[in-house]
Amino acid sequence: MNLQEVFDFYEERLSRVEFRIKELFRNKVPFIPLIGDYIISSGGKRLRPLFHLISADLSGYDGDASIDIASIIESIHTASLLHDDVVDMAEVRRGKSSANALWGNQVVVLVGDFLYSNALREAVLLKNQNIMEALSAATTRMTEGELLQLNKVGDSDISEAEYLEIISAKTGALISAACRIGAILGGLTKEKEQALADFGMKTGIVFQMADDILDYMAEERELGKKLCKDLEEGKITLPLLLLLSEAAENDKAEVQGIIKDFSDAGLERISTLLKKYRSIEASLEKAKGMIAGAKADLAPLPDGRAKDALLAIADYSLHREK
Repeated sequence: MNLQEVFDFYEERLSRVEFRIKELFRNKVPFIPLIGDYIISSGGKRLRPLFHLISADLSGYDGDASIDIASIIESIHTASLLHDDVVDMAEVRRGKSSANALWGNQVVVLVGDFLYSNALREAVLLKNQNIMEALSAATTRMTEGELLQLNKVGDSDISEAEYLEIISAKTGALISAACRIGAILGGLTKEKEQALADFGMKTGIVFQMADDILDYMAEERELGKKLCKDLEEGKITLPLLLLLSEAAENDKAEVQGIIKDFSDAGLERISTLLKKYRSIEASLEKAKGMIAGAKADLAPLPDGRAKDALLAIADYSLHREK
């Protein structure tokens, strides 16, 4: 099974999720539906809702609550993107002008706040404490991840463990919660619930690793954002981290200087050093190891279409091009 086959199978349910997402943007305050329509029209694969729907299937759940939860999860993700773009002063999102570039930081931050609070309000209406705890823990950790990353901007001494903690929080936490809540709906044992949560965490980490690797490889028109923006912002991601750990002292000192004083010439030099020390290849090997672990986490779960679908997403997380 490949990713397109997965999307084809879940097309009807994802359409229902899309409708519910639009409902979450309905509000008498004009900015909320206006920005909501803009974000929804910008696309996005709705991978987090898909993780949840498949996990619910794998857990034997066939009710309608999974549609509501999938839309809540995507709403939380959208709120985080709005806030991220403000923090990063981003001007492009998915190849289009970012919301903050069009409406300003104040409006976008407040719309993001609305999405967070409204999503959690909708979750409360489900009257399931375990689901609320999973969502609350994920949103808390996502904010912690942003703050940890800000604290490490320009810090060339960041460790691999610190990097993993940041991306676990920023990207892994919500995907892990999406999978965990599928298990909660299906009433799985704690062991199997944790297995799904672990799968989601590791796959989420690889999604972010792949983003970080692509930032040094892809063309801007393919990636949908400014190339090497992470480096320009002083964010030390996996390829650069591995370069710093393996480079000779003189090369390491040069990289540290470029991090402190970014320039186009510096970027070209970084690209040369990444090739010299095969840092991109080493980053991909790290990601491959993580995906192997994610797939192994699914061992306690029953074989079938749903499990095959999760395995297909795991493969996609590593081999995607944008």
